[in-house]
Amino acid sequence: MGKVAIISDIHGNITALEAVLDNIRERGIEIIFCLGDLIGKGPNSLKAVERIKETCEVVLLGNWDDFMQKPLDFEEGRWHQRQLGEEALAYLGTLPFHHDFYMSGKYVRLYHASAKSIYHRVVPTRDSYEEKLAMFENTENINAGEDGLIPDVVGYGDIHAALIEPVHPHRTLFNTGSVGNSLDIPQATYAILHGEYLSKEAGPFSIEIVRIPYDIEKEISIAKDMGMPNIEAYALELREAKYRGAPKKV
Repeated sequence: MGKVAIISDIHGNITALEAVLDNIRERGIEIIFCLGDLIGKGPNSLKAVERIKETCEVVLLGNWDDFMQKPLDFEEGRWHQRQLGEEALAYLGTLPFHHDFYMSGKYVRLYHASAKSIYHRVVPTRDSYEEKLAMFENTENINAGEDGLIPDVVGYGDIHAALIEPVHPHRTLFNTGSVGNSLDIPQATYAILHGEYLSKEAGPFSIEIVRIPYDIEKEISIAKDMGMPNIEAYALELREAKYRGAPKKV
């Protein structure tokens, strides 16, 4: 049996990232894939990019990685752009949309948000069966090869809330949760795939969701010391796992 660690949505939170990488190392896992959104929200986007480049075999494009390459008209975004610099932003522009591979006979596909777009959000607790089934489709963004295979397993990030859900007979949808900006529980979250990596032969296969406590107050202090804009929204998300854009209850 082998293991592949799947991380996503680091969002410049180096404290959470190091806690997750330590846990992956303690488990003896050598293969790490990242599903995007390395940057933004947290104060250390550049460090996050550097660490992900050092440690991850595959890195995919997220929506923040994409729009941060464009001219921005809000100060928080420009602050992150200045910290990243041209070289890191150029690197983000090279990231692929998806990554496919076999594991224990399962055809696995990974991407950031959905098969349609890095900006198309799918929330399984809210969206329809048809939306979830569409996550397995081959779209114009997917290079499925000559065989045009449909995946048995799809893994994604984006919504910052972990899950494992059967969607169709013999198909499984999972979300890695977020390393640095978790919005379902205030802990760093990632996934582990257990099976025979790159094997087309049927064998035992499982998906594990891992929750890692880390020093949230340390991370908030780092952001304050660095003078990051909009610190209150960041602190709320880290401490309470509440999305800054969620409608307020009356």
